[in-house]
Amino acid sequence: MIIIAPLAKGAMNQADIDRLTDRADRVEIFRDGFGVPHIYAPTDADAVFGMLYAQAEDDFKRIEQNYLWATGQLASVEGPSALASDIRARLFMTRAEAIRAYQSAPPKLRALCDAFADGLNYFLHTHPDIKPRGIDHFEPWMPMYFSEGSIGGDIERIDLKGISDFYLGESAPQVAARVDFDVAPFAEPRGSNGIAIAPEQTASGNTLFLINPHTSFYFRGEIHVVSEEGLNAYGAVTWGQFFVYQGFNEKTGWMHTSTRLDFMDDFIEDITEIDGALWYRYGIEQRPVESLTESIWVLEAGELVERRITLYRTHHGPITRSEGEYWIATAMNWDPVPALIQSFERTKQTNLEGFLEMLEVKRNSSNNTVYADANGSVAYFHGNFVPRRNPSFDYDLPVPGWNPRTDWQGLHDISELVRVIDPPNGWVQNCNSTPFTSAGAFSPERKNFPT
Repeated sequence: MIIIAPLAKGAMNQADIDRLTDRADRVEIFRDGFGVPHIYAPTDADAVFGMLYAQAEDDFKRIEQNYLWATGQLASVEGPSALASDIRARLFMTRAEAIRAYQSAPPKLRALCDAFADGLNYFLHTHPDIKPRGIDHFEPWMPMYFSEGSIGGDIERIDLKGISDFYLGESAPQVAARVDFDVAPFAEPRGSNGIAIAPEQTASGNTLFLINPHTSFYFRGEIHVVSEEGLNAYGAVTWGQFFVYQGFNEKTGWMHTSTRLDFMDDFIEDITEIDGALWYRYGIEQRPVESLTESIWVLEAGELVERRITLYRTHHGPITRSEGEYWIATAMNWDPVPALIQSFERTKQTNLEGFLEMLEVKRNSSNNTVYADANGSVAYFHGNFVPRRNPSFDYDLPVPGWNPRTDWQGLHDISELVRVIDPPNGWVQNCNSTPFTSAGAFSPERKNFPT
């Protein structure tokens, strides 16, 4: 039984205030004529402190909203309509699991997460006029929930109706609807555009790089962040994150487009109740269904009401819906520690070799990447996190989880994925489209990548 109270509310003690004031003295924030913050600090962690403080100056409301959503606390301010969204967040990570992930992270990442919390808490201390809706103290484990910087993160692809029907016995409104291209082929296109042009094709003899994010007007802020530890990145930052999601440094540039690459799968689970316990069939054995009870606070008639929800998981992933007599477990990329490391280290790479090494972390799942660098290299990478599947099964549909042969067999190496590096035509592009037009006549050929 896990019972966790709503997010802590309370003022910092004097020791905390003194520590954060000392930290703030090490950070300089300068805003240019357009209002863009330029942050200078001695360490990466101090730079993150300034980065989050500056973001909060620009739009604290959206930062708080992102973390209420990501950490599964949205119903505490928006009421029952957000309960299914909170369940979805807790299915993949409870607060206790987020704390353990933070505690087990490498010291460098923990320092960045500490700086994230410090920057936001110092902002709230110095701006008593700001009245948070639900989070008035940020914790360093919170970024574990929010390593994905795109508009439609991986978890948002999981339908809330199925979760609501299964766990609440009722249908819920879609908090984060997405376009289904199979049923709405003429919907307004969404995503981003990226074009990289090598020096031999430019009048200046320099690489040209276009980053054209297609987002709502206020979805991300624009920041320049510099440290004495090699960080010098400029670009778009999703509110509340401590890395430049798409942008450039002195040597490299990176941007992301939406992908239709399949990186999630549903597994059909055959559930049996034996002596009051739930089991699922796997091969010739029965395995226990993992169950845990979460306490979710819901705003009802102006009061916070505790809802205790029992969540279920198998080794394939959390149970996200049922189909007839079967339960469905959803498998996707959820490993926040390496995901956050990859997202931050991406901003510090200085050449193609380092960028390729960073891609080996394989934790960017919902996006493609267009790349350019000062050495003249241009590249396109179609996805990054791609499960290795058994070709005997059709993973476009839920597959039988009781058959061990349907299990993922690790991840594909990045050298096996669709990509283009330094094509002879001297350019690459992607506009959320097929990779087979990414470099004109020098694009990858579909026949080499059977599905």
